[in-house]
This record gives sequence, C-alpha cells and structure tokens, in this order.
Amino acid sequence: MASSSTEPGTSDSLKVFGAVLKAFRERASLTQEQLAPLVCYSPHFVASVEQGRRLPPDDLVERAEEALDAFGVLRAAARHIARQPGLASWFRLWAQLEATAVSLCTYECRVVPGLLQTEAYARAVMLNVPPPPTEEELAERIAARLERQELLRREPPIAFSFIVEEAVLLRRTGGDAVTREQLDHLLECTELWNVELQVMPLCQPHHAGSDGPMQLLETQDHKWLGYSEGQKTGQLVTGPKEVSTMQMRYAKMRSQALSPADSADLLERMRGAP
Repeated sequence: MASSSTEPGTSDSLKVFGAVLKAFRERASLTQEQLAPLVCYSPHFVASVEQGRRLPPDDLVERAEEALDAFGVLRAAARHIARQPGLASWFRLWAQLEATAVSLCTYECRVVPGLLQTEAYARAVMLNVPPPPTEEELAERIAARLERQELLRREPPIAFSFIVEEAVLLRRTGGDAVTREQLDHLLECTELWNVELQVMPLCQPHHAGSDGPMQLLETQDHKWLGYSEGQKTGQLVTGPKEVSTMQMRYAKMRSQALSPADSADLLERMRGAP
C-alpha cells in the first residue's frame, strides 16, 4: 500500500538508499571498513552514504551491488534518489521492486490493498487520515496509486496473492456507494487469471497475521524480499531468516483464510447487503 504522505524531498530518498546499503552490508557481516576497499571508496565516504549525507556514485552502487549480492535492490534504490510525487519516501523502493517482480503476496488488515483500490476508495482513505492533503497532493497520490495498478495486467504477468481482512470491507470506508463500487472492483480483479484474492473471516480463532500487514516479493532472480509498514514508516526485509519467517506466516494465513471461491461468494453477498 502506498501510504499517504506529503511529497518528500531528495534528502529522504538519500536516507532510504543509505538504510538499504547498510542493511545489505550487515547482511553480509561486513563493517564499513571492510566494505570500503570492495567499492573503492574510503570508510568515511561509505559512512556518509549510509547516513544519507552523500550521493552514491554510480560505480559505488554497481560495486556494492556485486560485493553484497543485493540482487538488484541497490540499483533500484539508487533510481529512487529523486522526487516522485504521490509516493511516500519509505514506499518508493518497494514500488520500484514491484515493477519487476515475478510474484507478489500482500496481507492487509487496515484498508483494501492499494493495487486493488478504486479511485473513490483511494480518495476516501487519503482524506480520512490527518493531516489533510492539498488538492495537488491528493491528485498526485491518486495518480500514483492508479498508475501502480497497471501492474495487474503487466506483461510478463506477476502472480498476485492478496489476503484481506473481512473487517476492512465491513468498515464501508467512504460510505455505501463507494463500498459497493469497491466490492464490484474486487470481484472484477478476481476474474484476472493471475490474481488470487482471499478474505480472512471476521471469526477466525487461529490467525498467523496478528503482527500486522506484510508483503512478500519474488525477484526475477527468484529471491524473496519482505516489506512491513507502520505509521509513516516502511521496512524492507532482506535477511533470509526474517523473510522465511514472513513466508511461513503468509502460508499459514492462506490456509486460514477463505478459499478464493468462497471469498468471491462472500464479496457477492456483501455487495448485495443494504
């Protein structure tokens, strides 16, 4: 989900790149002093990049990509060192990774996932969360969200799995008309052969997702990454052990949620509710 936020400046994207570089360095069990000769820059320069104080040169990005076996993540992060209207700073890298993903799994317990939102629903969500955006900010956010939805029909296709809490749909965000349109749209999305949507029932005593929303992504190199998001924060998860834990939890939730067919039946019934 691309969370609502005022459009951040370049310094924010520098900090995002720095945090990603640090995460992969630590994943490789290297200190800044050990990484420095591998990228042909001083330890002080590496530290400055990790702290978001220096722009990473292209050759540093490429050398770090190889030295840390970052499977394209650092290159993607480097492309986000610029302004991108409509996307929150903490979400930009994940949005870039989505664009080249093979598989994408999303569990959401707060709102309908951004990739499945109608324009009216997205507008209601964005206007509900303080501080209120300006008209320009609102237009940028909605445009960015709708542009991301082109991924649903991308070629080559992405295999999508979505698990959404029934409570999210019962909330009727935006009112009855917006909710009915959103339910119609969800049913349309379930007809896409590469999209699987499951609803987690309101009454489910065994639930592996109690730690909150999460996403998993398979890269073109068939490596998996995770992502979790909170209040104005987002965390890319790259460690194999941590990603494996997220995969186990998601797999468990798929068995606990309604089947895709039963989920579609529930959506049909909800759409017919007054």
